[in-house]
Amino acid sequence: MTYGFFGLGLIGGSLARNLKKIDPDCFIMAVSRSSETCEKALREGIIDLICDGCKDARFARCDILFLCAPAERNLSALPELKEVIRPDCLLTDVASVKTPIHEEAARLGLSSQFIGGHPMAGSEKSGLDNATDHLFENAYYILTPTAEVSEERIRQLRELTLRLKAIPLVLDPKEHDFITAAISHFPHVIASTLVNTVHDLDSEQGHMKAIAAGGFRDITRIASSSPAMWESICIENSGNIARVMDAFLDRLIEARDRMCEGDGGYIYQMFERSRDYRNSFSFASPGPVKSSFRIYCDIIDESGAIATIATILAANGISIRNIMIVHNRVFEKGALAIEFYRQEAMKKAVSLLQHHRYTVWEND
Repeated sequence: MTYGFFGLGLIGGSLARNLKKIDPDCFIMAVSRSSETCEKALREGIIDLICDGCKDARFARCDILFLCAPAERNLSALPELKEVIRPDCLLTDVASVKTPIHEEAARLGLSSQFIGGHPMAGSEKSGLDNATDHLFENAYYILTPTAEVSEERIRQLRELTLRLKAIPLVLDPKEHDFITAAISHFPHVIASTLVNTVHDLDSEQGHMKAIAAGGFRDITRIASSSPAMWESICIENSGNIARVMDAFLDRLIEARDRMCEGDGGYIYQMFERSRDYRNSFSFASPGPVKSSFRIYCDIIDESGAIATIATILAANGISIRNIMIVHNRVFEKGALAIEFYRQEAMKKAVSLLQHHRYTVWEND
């Protein structure tokens, strides 16, 4: 198989790494806005050939071509790519908004060979340096074919996502955009707005920032994502995001009014209803807002305490993503928070530390 890539950021780079992992003999060509990115990918064996722009005739060799650049660049590249790709080349993208790219593909007469794609996995980190060959494992990979696409093409892309160890899910493009507005795009708006609210209300001494506990960190972590990417997403999916935002504002205003009226029954039911629904979710796979695999460990404040835990984990081959001393214990369980890259590592760490008689709580 020969694959082409337009863009080698976090998603494109992870796809390329993963394809090389499952099929070392595949041939991958790519073009990226940054020549340094392509040169790095070539040196590391992630790709086999650097193309010279979208009009490079060598893209005609591709069996599947992935559009992995920011959405507006994907749209502008389509007319040029149309001139070089073969009619039997399967064209797909990875953007989190599907309607604009489908409309452009239809305008160019590419609908019969285009299937929208959206791997529901990612990170607050971006770029090829953060790409991994297992980013899509157990993550939903949404496919948005239209009526013009043959069942054979759908089957081809679906089988590829299964080989990536992802979970394929076929949706209508417009339904996809409304769903992601609610569960992915709007949460980023909330996180950013909340961080900015605290920033504006904080004292000159920065006390709010200093004592912000785990709950605040958890719900605002995604505010560290790329501003350029989220500007594009919010503009492209503004109608759906605004629809969700209006519904949220109605509920937020009602919660404020009932709270000020002293309506404890309403407030209790609000938290009870949200708790029960949230607890019914399955977080076995990383969704659009990536899971945080964190544990809390109760330790004595003495020299070498953290080093001892790090040694136990390292000796058993467990990589730590982050380790933090928790200064605010009001909402925290334990004095040490440890984050891991994967759920299996977290589970193994819990068992090991409990075996060494540490008190450990899993993040829920």
